[in-house]
Amino acid sequence: MPKFSLQEDQEQPWNIRFVAAIFLAGQVCVRLVKGKIYPRRIVEQMAGAGPGALIPVLLVTGLSGMIFTLQMGRYLNQYNALNTLGGAFGEAFCRELAPILTASVVAGQVGSAFAAEIGAMRVTEQIDALQMLRTDPINYLVIPRTIACSVMVPILTVFALVIGLAGGAWVAEQIYKLPAATFLDSVRAFLMPIDVVKTLFKSFIFGTIDALIGCSWGLTTRGGAKEVGRSATVAVVTSWILIFFADFCLSFALYGQPIL
Repeated sequence: MPKFSLQEDQEQPWNIRFVAAIFLAGQVCVRLVKGKIYPRRIVEQMAGAGPGALIPVLLVTGLSGMIFTLQMGRYLNQYNALNTLGGAFGEAFCRELAPILTASVVAGQVGSAFAAEIGAMRVTEQIDALQMLRTDPINYLVIPRTIACSVMVPILTVFALVIGLAGGAWVAEQIYKLPAATFLDSVRAFLMPIDVVKTLFKSFIFGTIDALIGCSWGLTTRGGAKEVGRSATVAVVTSWILIFFADFCLSFALYGQPIL
């Protein structure tokens, strides 16, 4: 009887795959400096990473803005500080929640798709075929996806900010009878233009994380169809962890140390 080895079906350890993701990020940076890109592939990936995730992003951020306004308004109303509701919304939602929620949705929809697609190519030896045709998989598969997510996540974040503000202003007016103009004036008083720039910078970093983790987990997939699905799932969870960790570091660096 033939002997079957389970070694090929075993998933690679998380720490090894994480180190591989770090090396992949370095290779992407070096090749971008050298200008090794496929413009047509970038456009194709942008079309998939942007419009495909727009509706989920708008739904999640719009509802989150409404929920945040509902809860924060209840608290501020107790202290007769309802006029500052827009400012509190701007500080928390625009600086933190919008970019994190947008990147998390993209990780769940786009990053997992990257991991599954590239993982399927790995286990079916399509990546080996690319190498035989003298086509570098990183240049052809990874870099277009990384550029697409790095560009589209900030754009999606802008839409998330708009729909979140609209949802927050609507709840403030309908539930707390706070005029939308007063809500938006408070947002402008607390939220500076530089804060929006910082938010978009964070979104750029988060989009890069989504793409690199998805692609790296796909490239390091071993085994069969079961491992492809597992790689997609673990890629999403890893992206979420790194997004929150990066957000903590970026918030501390961009907004300074809290005053004690």
